[in-house]
Amino acid sequence: MVIIKIFQNKYIIALCAFIFLMLFIDHNDVFVQLHRHSQLKDLLASKQYYEKQIEQTRKNLNDLQNNPAALEKFAREKYLMKKDNEDIFTISLINNQKSSAGKQ
Repeated sequence: MVIIKIFQNKYIIALCAFIFLMLFIDHNDVFVQLHRHSQLKDLLASKQYYEKQIEQTRKNLNDLQNNPAALEKFAREKYLMKKDNEDIFTISLINNQKSSAGKQ
């Protein structure tokens, strides 16, 4: 009886309709807000990762600009550059794992 009297009040009905509208039907409903919150957390994590990468790259760039030995090491390792009287041998390791396709 008390519940029926509460829902006979037009303000309570309007309030319930408004709450239902905001929670489930609106463009920015609860589910969209939760999804956006999870996206925000992912974006903040990636931002932190990229800020670390930028800092590391700046550190490497500064080192390459100011240290000739580091520049030579970088050129030798990345671009296989050599001096005129040197020979370079590259050794690549191959994994000796058998594939499952070869087993029958």
